[in-house]
Amino acid sequence: MLPPIADRFVAGESIDGAVAHVRDLDDAGIASIVNLLGEHYDDPEDARADTEEYLRLLERFPDTAHPPSISVKPSQLGLNIGEDVFRDNLARIVEVAAAADTFVWIDMEGHETTDATVRAYEALAEQHDGGVGICLQANLRRTADDVTRLGDTAGKIRLVKGAYDEPESIAYRDGAAVEEAYRHLLHRLFTDTTVGIAVATHDEELIEYALDLGDQYDRDYEFQMLMGVREDRQRELAATETVYQYVPYGSAWASYFYRRIRERRENLRFALRAVVDAYSPV
Repeated sequence: MLPPIADRFVAGESIDGAVAHVRDLDDAGIASIVNLLGEHYDDPEDARADTEEYLRLLERFPDTAHPPSISVKPSQLGLNIGEDVFRDNLARIVEVAAAADTFVWIDMEGHETTDATVRAYEALAEQHDGGVGICLQANLRRTADDVTRLGDTAGKIRLVKGAYDEPESIAYRDGAAVEEAYRHLLHRLFTDTTVGIAVATHDEELIEYALDLGDQYDRDYEFQMLMGVREDRQRELAATETVYQYVPYGSAWASYFYRRIRERRENLRFALRAVVDAYSPV
């Protein structure tokens, strides 16, 4: 059982918790992107076990008005062991997901994994005609070229600011520079590509910018935000826009939770309030 300080950001430790959260979000008009927590495996058995868990998750997804999708990490599926291990495990998941008409997102990790992740996405986007998506990070200087390379694929691109501590030689490190890169890349996605667009940010100025682009250009796009972060805003947007919430679950919740706390002061306040509410006398 998750402690109250963490259950705002993680949907339990089991598939049951994830499925329950998917149903709750569906009732609120929000779709789910479910992620089993786990990464940086060096043992093929760990990668195989998480692959099997994703296959069980796909079998358990409920029939909802807003169909859920899943999101996987390359290092979770064995990229640290070998690109062939990663590609084989990913292909198994995507094949089962395609049969269940479920979309699969491929998360992006540190810059060392970018080329292998892009190659895997390109191959699967061609094979499965729009059933997969890839995350690109605005802070990486290479991402403009990746948008050009992937802009006409059949899948989707999720644009994030980027959370990894990358060297300045390959990444923008100043917050204002990252935001400017995000704006430029998002404009290009709307104007110069045919790929599906996912606007993954909690930054209100970038959300408003995306809404402006949506008004100007006849493109399908969606918003993606994290469980536990700006959930009131997620519900407001869902009244008129397509909104997905990234829903992590699993026993490896601790490192994910502390990463969320480090990112935003507001998250720490939310977590502390949860503890106070849980342990205050009635």
